[in-house]
Amino acid sequence: MKKIVVLTGAGMSAESGISTFRDSNGLWENHDIMEVASPQGWKKNPALVLDFYNKRRAQLKEVYPNLGHQILAELESHFDVQIITQNVDNLHERAGSSHILHLHGELTKVRGEFSEQENIHWEDDVTIGQQNNQGEQLRPAIVWFGEAVPKFEEAVKIAASADIMLIIGTSLQVYPAASLMEYPKANVPIIYIDPHPAIDSLDKKRVHVMAMKASEGLALVKQNLLGKK
Repeated sequence: MKKIVVLTGAGMSAESGISTFRDSNGLWENHDIMEVASPQGWKKNPALVLDFYNKRRAQLKEVYPNLGHQILAELESHFDVQIITQNVDNLHERAGSSHILHLHGELTKVRGEFSEQENIHWEDDVTIGQQNNQGEQLRPAIVWFGEAVPKFEEAVKIAASADIMLIIGTSLQVYPAASLMEYPKANVPIIYIDPHPAIDSLDKKRVHVMAMKASEGLALVKQNLLGKK
């Protein structure tokens, strides 16, 4: 069974109604990104950071997987599909995909402020004063700007094992995630789906660019892949 490795970014979930940083003029839900997604922002105003992620966690209960998510889940009937996502939502899981690596953490998990390996399932609000068993303030289990990406080495191994790589809804500007496209073997085709693709630095002989929304591009990819089986 051929292995499809999929790297997804914010554009994957945009059609579900989750806004992207790119489409908000440098603001994320009206906040400067460093205020709500950096260790410095957390140290300066943890209550603001918790409120920001509480609202995003609550939004998950109001949005649903889109056609793109559903197509990736359907492809598991024909291929070994491994998803590496930069997204912190749970829409891939809810669509039915089985193998998902969250590179930047998950909204539905929290951890102690200093317990980097801890992951506690959490679906409700987090407030100042809520602690883990070690007495540490709870914070989102999200990888913020300036923090290490602990699952990157695992993601590299997955990318290197691909027979086909799909890159969906990402600007390819956030590292180290963007570098994952460099790890598949030289003969592995790479398909990049994004309505505003970052194509200047791409190897155009190897990367097939589809300048369209995730669901539109994936519908065509599905048709093409199943036609070749």
